[in-house]
Amino acid sequence: MPAKRKAAKRAPRANTTLAKIARELSDYAMTFPGATEDFPWGERVAKVNGKVFVFLGCEPANGPGAELGMSVNLPLSCEEALELPFTKPTGYGLGKAGWVSASFAAKDSPPVGILKSWILESYRSIAPKKLIDELEASG
Repeated sequence: MPAKRKAAKRAPRANTTLAKIARELSDYAMTFPGATEDFPWGERVAKVNGKVFVFLGCEPANGPGAELGMSVNLPLSCEEALELPFTKPTGYGLGKAGWVSASFAAKDSPPVGILKSWILESYRSIAPKKLIDELEASG
């Protein structure tokens, strides 16, 4: 009797990975004090005190054309962030105020740690001092 071959493990589809990362980033944004989720214009945003601190876009679509995008306010690291190949100033004049957009195609590997640090910086730039104090007290 021939030996059974182990089924080769398939690499996860890139668009599945983008969807998982999008969910991870959204979940992370919701961990901050006072954070709420909203869907203006059909896109996911995270707000604090009624003000957007991260635009998370639509859920990544299936297929090879899948994309993940987000925009954050980076008053401290804007210039450094804009040196990266996947970033550009956010449109609608927001780029002039320190907003940066990052986008990734299905073939890309988004740097989740950097994106989370940007979400935190953006939150800190928008949130009232009371909520920032609460964030710092929680560790």
